[in-house]
Amino acid sequence: MNVAELDQLWVYLSGSPLLSLLATLVVFALAVRINSAMGGTPLLHPVTLSIAILIGLLMLVDMDYATYFEGAQFIHFLLGPATVALAIPLYDHRERVRRLLVPLLIACMTGIVTAVASTLGLAMALGARTETVLSLAPRSVTSPIAMGIAEQIGGIPSLAAGLVLLTGSIGCALSPWVFRLLRVTDPAVQGFTLGLAAHGFGTAQAFARIGVVAGAFSGLAMGLAGLLTAFLLPLLTRLFGLGG
Repeated sequence: MNVAELDQLWVYLSGSPLLSLLATLVVFALAVRINSAMGGTPLLHPVTLSIAILIGLLMLVDMDYATYFEGAQFIHFLLGPATVALAIPLYDHRERVRRLLVPLLIACMTGIVTAVASTLGLAMALGARTETVLSLAPRSVTSPIAMGIAEQIGGIPSLAAGLVLLTGSIGCALSPWVFRLLRVTDPAVQGFTLGLAAHGFGTAQAFARIGVVAGAFSGLAMGLAGLLTAFLLPLLTRLFGLGG
């Protein structure tokens, strides 16, 4: 096959929205293989690695994000059913959740207040602009909720989404060392911590690296954190003099 034929083939493929879907699946499979080859290190999380590879690929072929998303939106659609499916393992462990409901709620609210207050305080101390501070505030909840909250309180939704990804990556990378340092061995505690601090990234890691129990509690923490943050964050931003 000569260069002209390859060029014609690329023009044909680039016009199909399925190309983006195929590229996403292939890149993620490659990222998983790379992560496994590196011993499953959380420093090279498959999702983070996939994002980096896809950004490089889009720049290489000069494809804008809107064109890419046209084909990859099916995966975006599946985020909804995947999130709802987290209720299945949670239902299987409902008795344990019921017994621990009060401590879990206290831990969730403490985690939210600590995360938001420390983020706002540090960002303001470093002289960040108000829009940046308000975009940082919801960084510890899952992307769709964080974007909605950021828009509501005056932040930048796209920046909030990027900061959520960064937070999840750092949380997954540091969690194994933190658990060893603090001698945390209970999978429920590990999972709840990952869901609270690293949302979707943490939940995926809890299921893959720890087990179903950890995944169930991580999904619970992710859902509770998103719900409570939506109510608490506007109040906290006003407390820091940032709310409208």
